[in-house]
Amino acid sequence: MTGPLLLGVRHHGPGSARAVRAALDAALPRAVLIEGPPEGDALVALAADDQMRPPVALLAHAVDDPGRAAFWPLAEFSPEWVAIRWALGRGVPVRFIDLPAAHSLALAAEEESATADRPAPEARDEDAGAADPEWDAVPGPAAVAADPEWDVVPGAVAVGADPEWDVVPGPAAVAADPEWDAVPEGARGPADERGLRIDPIAVLAETAGYDDPERWWEDVVEHRGSGDGESDPRAPFAAVGEAMAALRGMYGHGGHDRDLAREAHMRIQLRAARKEFGDEVAVVCGAWHVPALQEKTTLAADKALLKGLPKVKTEMTWVPWTHRRLARHSGYGAGIDSPGWYGHLFQVPDRPVERWMTKVAGLLRDEDRIVSSAHVIEAVRLAETLAAMRGRPLAGLTETTDAVRAVMCDGSDVPLDLIRERLVVGDVLGEVPDAAPAVPLQRDLSRLQRSLRLKPEALERELELDLRKETDAAKSRLLHRLRLLSVGWGEPVTGRGSTGTFRESWRLRWEPELFVKVAEAGVWGTTVLSAATARAEHEAVSASALAEVTALAERCLLAELPDALPVVMRALADRAALDADVGHLAQALPALARSLRYGDVRSTDTAALAEVATGLAHRICVGLPPACTGLDGDGAAEMRGHLDAVHTAIGLLPTADELSALWGSVLHRLAARDSVPGVIRGRAARLLLDDGRLEEDEAARLMSLALSLGTPPAEAAAWIEGFVGGAAGGGMLLVHDERLLGLVDAWLTGVPADAFTDVLPLLRRTFSAYEPGVRRTLGELVRRGPAPASGPMRAESTVPGFGAGLDEQRADAVLPVLRLLLGIDDGTSDSVDDSIGDTIDDNDLAGVAR
Repeated sequence: MTGPLLLGVRHHGPGSARAVRAALDAALPRAVLIEGPPEGDALVALAADDQMRPPVALLAHAVDDPGRAAFWPLAEFSPEWVAIRWALGRGVPVRFIDLPAAHSLALAAEEESATADRPAPEARDEDAGAADPEWDAVPGPAAVAADPEWDVVPGAVAVGADPEWDVVPGPAAVAADPEWDAVPEGARGPADERGLRIDPIAVLAETAGYDDPERWWEDVVEHRGSGDGESDPRAPFAAVGEAMAALRGMYGHGGHDRDLAREAHMRIQLRAARKEFGDEVAVVCGAWHVPALQEKTTLAADKALLKGLPKVKTEMTWVPWTHRRLARHSGYGAGIDSPGWYGHLFQVPDRPVERWMTKVAGLLRDEDRIVSSAHVIEAVRLAETLAAMRGRPLAGLTETTDAVRAVMCDGSDVPLDLIRERLVVGDVLGEVPDAAPAVPLQRDLSRLQRSLRLKPEALERELELDLRKETDAAKSRLLHRLRLLSVGWGEPVTGRGSTGTFRESWRLRWEPELFVKVAEAGVWGTTVLSAATARAEHEAVSASALAEVTALAERCLLAELPDALPVVMRALADRAALDADVGHLAQALPALARSLRYGDVRSTDTAALAEVATGLAHRICVGLPPACTGLDGDGAAEMRGHLDAVHTAIGLLPTADELSALWGSVLHRLAARDSVPGVIRGRAARLLLDDGRLEEDEAARLMSLALSLGTPPAEAAAWIEGFVGGAAGGGMLLVHDERLLGLVDAWLTGVPADAFTDVLPLLRRTFSAYEPGVRRTLGELVRRGPAPASGPMRAESTVPGFGAGLDEQRADAVLPVLRLLLGIDDGTSDSVDDSIGDTIDDNDLAGVAR
């Protein structure tokens, strides 16, 4: 070597990775320097561990603020990862030389604070992001994909004020730019005000006559083979370095003003390495930095650029990464469109197109699509033909996708979405060794994941739990405790099976950012149980609303936190005693009722909770009638929701029997009181009717009064909305009760023309909630002829639109089907009735059928 070997690369580029490996094999340097935070030097040896499987990332976070963190991702096809593995495999020292994370995170905090103090921008400059070649601000699609840099640092405010490869944005930063794809005008630094940031690859591609920088880079670099017959594998890097030198001579630092400090630190580290190892040193960095490292400067000048930089105490570790997070659309600024495709190009020894088409065919076959070997052969031919027609040296992802669409997908883009999800992007999740540093909470979580066989996966999956099984109950506790700690690994979903409280359904997906969430949650404790308990106690003391405490009590029961419950219950009793607002009490009761049910299935002592819930129910019964008077439309609609929730909650309480009569009397008072808004009166009448506390004749009388000529049309429409709107079965009630339908029909046809426009929105809102089949049936019944508006309902009625009576024979015809659905023997002998036993009889089945 006549000087240090400067290997300017594009991050996450398989062509660059192969070229770096070939250049290192040819040069055999005594030391390898990598663009990255020097804090990673203590961890770099773990890259050679057998348990380490990329994609992985270095994670740095501020000790006093774990939420301020940055990632440095590495994939198998990243040139930096290849260089690290090459050096460790040969016992060659490897070091990171970029600006330390201690400075980067501190600078990020200052810039985010400065951004928060600026007024919000009136308009966003879309082109600013499109021209940005940085890792930590998501630019327009062409710019970052063609970016040769690893983490050229912009004014990092655009994505959470973090200058590193990736970032967990702070709230102020996201508010400044919710899209993350352009630096907002109000967040620009001094360099931005002089012009747009330069995308060097876009400039080179345009010079070469390409309109797509990504396609130019792929043709020139990524689709190259191992060496491609060159006598000196270092020659391509020299050519790239010359091109970057020309660009920097024209554009200077290209708007990346913080690069001056970063490159000064790189030069200082390079000097130290040359002093120790001579010129036999290789540097792997973003191509944009190569001219700066070749620049002749003094040590004093470089140190002056670093003088006075802010600093914070940081910790660093390795964490698993995913191909999905490498993809640009995830919000990761230096992302690429197709990590799965790039991984394929790097892994296969030859014939990449043929092998890719084979993968695609296998995936489509697994999805029960008919794909033969002939499809594969024809798709390969078409892809190669398209590449030749477009003047490309090798069929790229665009050509292979076009060929797959035409040959294997019959021109449809629907299967292509699956191919992109599974292959082009992929769902690979890396692994890190157990020896990697981690906060105690993370270690406890990893232990629980192993013991419960609940492996974190990048691919979203459904998890069904039966809480009667101890292992499933333990999984449920873990997931609920993590949710309490704001670690959103799993989200509860509505299950496809039983709706009983002994079953739970979850949707799981592990994202790399959750490691930061775990680190943040570490301030609450060293284990998941202790941390969740401390967090619950803190929230109970600091909660300001009664509903917040009741929701917290429910979460504590779900997470099984017995030590936190006493604190939560004291806070609940205090808030309940002081809160006189019936609306607040009504909001709190449903959560308590659900908590009591969960306590039953989880064998938790809920006596204190039941006492508080019963007290709340009594206070609601006393205060609800006066609270329902004098309400406007919005207040009445809100109170109607409270009425439904309380009605359901009271039925779940252990003291439901003694509360039932009291609650029934409250509903009767609401249904009969004229000062109560119509929507509440109608809803109270409907609840009484459903519970069998209101005779049909009385329900018809209340409806007649509500729809009488003396009632304003808007108030009558509100009563109808409360009675038959929103709740399940409201439409079917009208379908099967001819008298109620007749009352509604007679009232509606009698509404004056000048008032009809006022009531139309209420009616539309009411009837639009019905299923299409119910609306169609109601329309048919009304079209055939109106039902009578008065008189008792008889089975032998001959009203047009309704049957003359119940057809017993036709109703009994469905019994065999019901037996089949219920798993009952559907034999036709007389012994069938005996086989049904005490569980259900034909009368019950007939009632269901009717």
